[in-house]
Amino acid sequence: MKEVIVIGGGIIGLCTAYYLEQEGHQVTVIDQSNMDQGASYVNAGYLSPSHLIPLSAPGVMKKGLKWMFDSSSPLYIKPRFQADFLRWVWAFNRSCRQEHVDKAVPIIRDITLLSQELFDDVLNTNGFKAHREKKGLLMLCQTEKMLKEEVEVVHLGQQYGLNCKELTQEELKKLEPNANIDALGATYFECDWHTTPHEFMKDLKEHLKKKGVQILSNEKVLDVKTDGAKITAIVSEKRELKADEYVLSTGSWANLLSKKVGVRLLLEAGKGYRINSTQHTGITIPSILAERKVAITPMNGFTRFAGTMEIAGINHDINPVRVKAIANGVSEYYPDVKLTQKELSEAACGLRPVSPDGLPYIGRSSKCDNLTIATGHAMMGWSMATATGKLVQQVIDLQKPSLDLQPFNPDRKF
Repeated sequence: MKEVIVIGGGIIGLCTAYYLEQEGHQVTVIDQSNMDQGASYVNAGYLSPSHLIPLSAPGVMKKGLKWMFDSSSPLYIKPRFQADFLRWVWAFNRSCRQEHVDKAVPIIRDITLLSQELFDDVLNTNGFKAHREKKGLLMLCQTEKMLKEEVEVVHLGQQYGLNCKELTQEELKKLEPNANIDALGATYFECDWHTTPHEFMKDLKEHLKKKGVQILSNEKVLDVKTDGAKITAIVSEKRELKADEYVLSTGSWANLLSKKVGVRLLLEAGKGYRINSTQHTGITIPSILAERKVAITPMNGFTRFAGTMEIAGINHDINPVRVKAIANGVSEYYPDVKLTQKELSEAACGLRPVSPDGLPYIGRSSKCDNLTIATGHAMMGWSMATATGKLVQQVIDLQKPSLDLQPFNPDRKF
């Protein structure tokens, strides 16, 4: 048995704590927030093998430059003359190659499918009541150009064994008879699941506490003490904590702490927004508005509309222009759905940690012997969380990992 401190209590940190406790370790989770908000609570709730293409794909940088001057665009990169940001942009641009996409697709497929399997096991083994459904995911397209692009993704998905297909307008209407959809056509990934995030987070926290995991919320880690290539203690606002092993799963904040042990993670915070509505929408199947990059999820008791990727540093400022852009996109595809001003005013955001190549950092750095890193999942944190937690546990226990960890190496070069 080892004493392990998990720094960061989002979905990645809690899944890590789950698998470590299961193997008999004494686990402490520490988080600077109240652990009831942020990316783990405001995401679209997808468990999505369909998201095969990494964010850093050919043409994305060109689009980003075009959208840079449009505050309502799906991807907004705010220029900053900071060394870490410029290094990230350079690495991101280098990753926007077809060669990288070809390598990344099977890696993303494997970790998301493993996560689906493990998520199911966590719910069933522990009797969690959190909502989870397998109704697939629709990619709704309003232009021939976008439909052609999405059909190519379907062909790619089929090549890698995913259950997916193209839909005509008539087939789409048959699938969603009670929702008025304005789309030229769609693709349908039947392999995807969706959830209600806060329910799973609640179940997981309660389970961990019952199992003796110590959870310290509203406690920020300020410093790391080291002796050579080992961490000897972490220092929070309230105390000094010692353990045998440490896990860094603080999302967009991870590179701030990793620097203290000589690990320079290229990482940017990508802000995403969500709007919740209790209106009757007739929507029963999750969908993504392909041209608008807005995700729609029928959750337990409400519908969630989420979207945008705003890379503008660490802040939780709500930009009403971007919130309105989500609402406008929804009405374009679902003409009968008009989000109210009250719903828009209650919009929330979360910061997603974005690596330059669209793959997470999972594993040890050569710079530190007793630190395991788990961050950089971008929009896929929810889809990859259980697999990440399991992989971290296997690293700490020196077990053969369920997946090849080399693509996730925190020391990888871009």
